[in-house]
Amino acid sequence: MPFLARLEKDDRAALLALGCILDYGPRCLLLRQDEPSTHVLFVLSGWTKVTSLAANGYEALLALRGPGDVIGESAALRGRPRSATVTTLGPIRAVAVEKERFTSYLTQAPKVMLRLTELISDRMRSSDQRLLHFAALGVRERLAILLLDLARTHGERVPEGVRLTAGLSQYELAGSVGSSRERVARLLKELRRRGIVDTSRRGMVIISPEQLRQIGRGGRDS
Repeated sequence: MPFLARLEKDDRAALLALGCILDYGPRCLLLRQDEPSTHVLFVLSGWTKVTSLAANGYEALLALRGPGDVIGESAALRGRPRSATVTTLGPIRAVAVEKERFTSYLTQAPKVMLRLTELISDRMRSSDQRLLHFAALGVRERLAILLLDLARTHGERVPEGVRLTAGLSQYELAGSVGSSRERVARLLKELRRRGIVDTSRRGMVIISPEQLRQIGRGGRDS
């Protein structure tokens, strides 16, 4: 559940009143990895991607953050540089709150701090599950699970199946499953050949979720 949705109406209004509304275009850099924390962002509309760059230049897609999510809270609370880069996927509207105002407000609003602690715990649990998938599953299985998750969280029904609205590139999909773009491109070609997905300029459509589930479970259909 997004952070703002966890708050009572008055708490949510008070928190957002601390900042100012900003609008950003597609593929706009919001926060940069390793930079000092100066503010946090509360997404009102639109979607962003959270990525982390390794020392060898590999960029991993860590998460997608959308309406109601808070971004940059970890660095603000710890007083340390940002651990990831956040970029818009399309136009977004967000409220920016200065770090000092944000942390000061939390000391006076224990209920809000509790909800934030719960959010951080949930994100850590999700990260642990991601690590488990990386350790136990191959790239084919991880890609199938990712596409199913995207269909659930960023999908719209169309006559052919479920169209993914996140608009992630093959490079970004590869960064999410810990593989190369070339490997993901070959797997997507295989999925297209088997009629499980369809790709076009309008985006990717999941035609057969059940076959993806079989692949994600490591079934022989994979």
